[in-house]
Amino acid sequence: MHAALRRQTLADLQHRTAKRFPNKTAIICGDARWSYADFNAVCNRLAAGLAARGVGKGKRVAILSRNSHAFAALRFALARLGAVLVPINFMLKPEEAAFILRHAGAEVLATDSGLADAAQAAALDTKVRELIWLPSEDKTAPVPGMIAFDGLLSNAEPPEVELAGGDVAQIVYTSGTESLPKGAMLTHDAVIWQYVSCVADAAISADDLALHALPLYHCAQLDVFLGPAIYVGSTNVITAKPTADNLLRLIERFRATSFFAPPTVWISLLRSPLFDATDLSSLQKGYYGASIMPVEVMREMSKRMPKVRLWNLYGQTEIAPLATMLGPDEQLSKPGSCGRAVLNVETRVVDDRMHDVAPGEIGEIVHRSPHLMLGYFHDDERTKAAFEDGWFHSGDLATVDADGYIYVVDRKKDMIKTGGENVASREVEETIYRLPEVSEVAVVGVPHPRWVEAVVAVVVLKAGRTLAKEVVHSHCARHLAPFKVPKEIVFAEALPKNPSGKLLKRELRREHAGLFSEAARSSPT
Repeated sequence: MHAALRRQTLADLQHRTAKRFPNKTAIICGDARWSYADFNAVCNRLAAGLAARGVGKGKRVAILSRNSHAFAALRFALARLGAVLVPINFMLKPEEAAFILRHAGAEVLATDSGLADAAQAAALDTKVRELIWLPSEDKTAPVPGMIAFDGLLSNAEPPEVELAGGDVAQIVYTSGTESLPKGAMLTHDAVIWQYVSCVADAAISADDLALHALPLYHCAQLDVFLGPAIYVGSTNVITAKPTADNLLRLIERFRATSFFAPPTVWISLLRSPLFDATDLSSLQKGYYGASIMPVEVMREMSKRMPKVRLWNLYGQTEIAPLATMLGPDEQLSKPGSCGRAVLNVETRVVDDRMHDVAPGEIGEIVHRSPHLMLGYFHDDERTKAAFEDGWFHSGDLATVDADGYIYVVDRKKDMIKTGGENVASREVEETIYRLPEVSEVAVVGVPHPRWVEAVVAVVVLKAGRTLAKEVVHSHCARHLAPFKVPKEIVFAEALPKNPSGKLLKRELRREHAGLFSEAARSSPT
């Protein structure tokens, strides 16, 4: 019996959509406009070209690039070959990206002109043997010494590869409390079951004209929105510029009906001088995630964009990433909630003995789902801890109300989410600890009107030592991605601790909760 008879992989999914809607516009990006038949053909030709250069099943191919049509094509071309996509956050420093390349064992790295220098620096002393240049939304010239995207497009047929839904499709690196990120291995099955949940519960449909503006290296934009949209046959506008003016222009120009962004970006749209002069009447579906939408902002959106229905989507990389959803009719009745489990997920909030907590009590969010990762790449210890007791432990602390709606209240792993990006506080702390004047440091997230949550470092100096805020800031900027650099540094005599010496970060968050309430309104920070 032929192996492909019942197979459903990401490659099969895209190919089937092309058969159903060959002439429908699939991708718009800059001057590029591909029908589904075009998109499928480009992916086949790219897969054939990559195969000729030794990319095959199980090979890891990393991408350090801003959003583009080429990024989308590479994603599905790799799926045809059974190769493994390793997307890298383009805001990381070269040394941070290099760790991912080494840990994943990536042999090929794709990048664009704007990130070529960073990619070349990151690839040094790794297994990367070839760099691929990807065209961008704006016209750019190929980078000398790199293999050009167009030059990879072969007229040969891509090889037949024995694939199964249980094969790994991607390794997505996520930061925990530890300094070093860990790679979540996600299979074709996991990603596609997640697509099904997105289509069912987030109302993604073939009638959508979706604007994709948040980075595709992040699993939210890649797998909650672009992937499901390709699955059902939506038309997709891709941009690398999530600025308010550009987004408003694109929504109006293409009559976009669907758009996802963290609350920080929605807030920037509302504050743009162009907002009231822009025709947004086409927009029907608005999605947000990464952090809770402030209730006052939600009310303002309802007033100024009355046709837009809102969904709050919560999850994490390890569950591909959607886990729970708060629907359009629940936004104001359950403010601050991340909703309830989506179609293919079972979610509980449990105590340390794995008993469900009573309404109002704090526990940890745990999941069971076919969306879930296989485990962390080359990290059996953290995989075992994550799947303890037969459930995936999210590390997020939450309460549940009497109706079963979940409210995230804290992060067991002490993660800060700023502007939709994850920041592990310990990584920032360890960076600051390199300064010889520092005795103790605690990094926390505090409310911010623009970033929703801002990184703040509370520093205790060694006796008799002095240190300027500017020195701490510039030190962090040299070693960390910009979004990880503290927005504010506070000097303190001591850090709050319990009788056993455990640091009480909750007290620091409470103490500094108003830090940006006035300053941020008059500052571009």
